Amino acid sequence: MGINILVVDDEQTIADLIEVYLKNEGFEVHKFYNGQDALACIRSEQLNIAILDVMLPDIDGFTLCQKIRETYNFPVIMLTAKGEEIDKINGLTLGADDYMTKPFQPLELVARVKAQLRRFTKYNSGKSLHEEKVIEFSGLVLNKDTHECMLNEKIIALTPTEFAILWVLASNRGRVVSSEDLFQEVWGDKYFSNNNNTVMVHIRHLREKMHDSAEHPKYIKTVWGVGYKIEK
Repeated sequence: MGINILVVDDEQTIADLIEVYLKNEGFEVHKFYNGQDALACIRSEQLNIAILDVMLPDIDGFTLCQKIRETYNFPVIMLTAKGEEIDKINGLTLGADDYMTKPFQPLELVARVKAQLRRFTKYNSGKSLHEEKVIEFSGLVLNKDTHECMLNEKIIALTPTEFAILWVLASNRGRVVSSEDLFQEVWGDKYFSNNNNTVMVHIRHLREKMHDSAEHPKYIKTVWGVGYKIEK
């Protein structure tokens, strides 16, 4: 079964270029220039990842991301205008896993797509019989096979990236995980200083969902200047 990728961008030259590069890698591409057609595809096709432009003529990329997260947990990459930092933060807060700023190199986008697919497969497969599949402590239960997170017997809906971050921190309970190591482990990409904002937004969103406090954390503790830690 092939990898199905949704590409949505009203700039046809950009959408067409992305399609060419992705098809050259053997991916199946579902390309649209507006949000309505993309929404119909989301509901009818079995997708593995979505690439969404923020600015669309009808349904914007943020709304599409929200619609995806209501039902699906496959990775979402947002395409944002140059310098629109608020777009990046909004996208990550709504459940996007990564973003790229226009203009970008198509080969870098392909690399990001592959990294997201690797991470998603890693944290959603139970192929290894020797690998820990369930982590349980302090009312928190993470199940790697089902990609479920339960807190005090209530299910918390996490995006793939949020689940991956929490899994890494929970797997290293009692140890500080640096922002660099966390980014490389979850995103599978080289860490740069501006990636710290991406990590921070996801951590903040995780805390909100877990009703955790940055000032008095029960679960995720910030170790300033180093990274993050979950106590044993």
